[in-house]
Amino acid sequence: MNLAAATNETFAEYSNTLIYSAMAVYTLAFLAHIAEWIFGSRSKVGRTAAALTATPAEARAAAPAVQVRGKDGGTAVLDKPKVVTRSATGSRDVPDGPGAAGGTEKGDLYGRIAISLTVLAWALQTAGVVTRAISVERVPWGNMYEFSITFGAVAVGTYLAFLAAKKNVRWMGLLLTGTILADLGLATKVFYTESDQLVPALDSYWLVIHVSTAIFCGAVFYLGAAGSVAYLFRDSYEAKLARGDKPSAFATSVLDRMPSAATLDKFAYRVNAAVFPLWTFTIIAGAIWAGDAWGRYWGWDPKEVWSFITWVAYACYLHARATAGWKGRKAAVLGLIAFACWLWNYYGVNMFVQGLHSYA
Repeated sequence: MNLAAATNETFAEYSNTLIYSAMAVYTLAFLAHIAEWIFGSRSKVGRTAAALTATPAEARAAAPAVQVRGKDGGTAVLDKPKVVTRSATGSRDVPDGPGAAGGTEKGDLYGRIAISLTVLAWALQTAGVVTRAISVERVPWGNMYEFSITFGAVAVGTYLAFLAAKKNVRWMGLLLTGTILADLGLATKVFYTESDQLVPALDSYWLVIHVSTAIFCGAVFYLGAAGSVAYLFRDSYEAKLARGDKPSAFATSVLDRMPSAATLDKFAYRVNAAVFPLWTFTIIAGAIWAGDAWGRYWGWDPKEVWSFITWVAYACYLHARATAGWKGRKAAVLGLIAFACWLWNYYGVNMFVQGLHSYA
């Protein structure tokens, strides 16, 4: 065995160890997020219920007042308007919840621990991706295992970037760490592939361009789908309160701390709209690469077909919102259908359908 091969095997072992270490830390982060929700505020139907049931006079009475000085030296007291978010249906004005920890000191402590552990796990996972790249001396997304570990790192990195930008996404931490654990579990137990060189069809600079954009798009689409799922639960909660029904204590404890349905709806729309042009570029880049590798730009291969179906689904989602005024539940369901198409293209096509991309 030559020295280069030994070095590659060494870095491959480093990569495996780092990925398993990341899984262990993600597990701790997941448990810390559970503690954050448990020990956070268990407020009764409060902020949301008050916003849905208060009369205009009560809202003015509850709003803090400010004083302004007139030109004659006198003062006047003005009501400070209450800041609320209009819902997607236009029928409810509801403030955002205080956050996953609910504003309590103990919940916030566990939340901070969870975020710190997530950062550590992300650093370990990213290091695992980098050492995998060193072991094969190429970009680390030549097969499903490498694609999966890179996808998870990009998804968590994007989430942490939103947090660093002071966006209200901490509610997503529990769902994110759980699904990333599932992703890494599939990668290590189902998709694992020993470090090796690329098949000839993948040995191209288009691998860097096409696959990297596909990974980033999938990570952002995932965040949008998480927003849509959260929206559906929060919207049902707000609708139940608006009807005068009393939700369960568990639903109140969780959902009253999340952003309003309108905020979640807007979040999902913005991230999907922002990344859609890049998904369009991903398909175009794949077609150009296919022309170089197989002598045709489009051959109705299953991966090509489902990439296009995914594009159509997201195009319908964005078009319906922009022209037909689809917001709220219909838009959320359509967005989740589009993400399901992406997931099938990611997992199902490679695992269950034979095609030119089966080597992945």
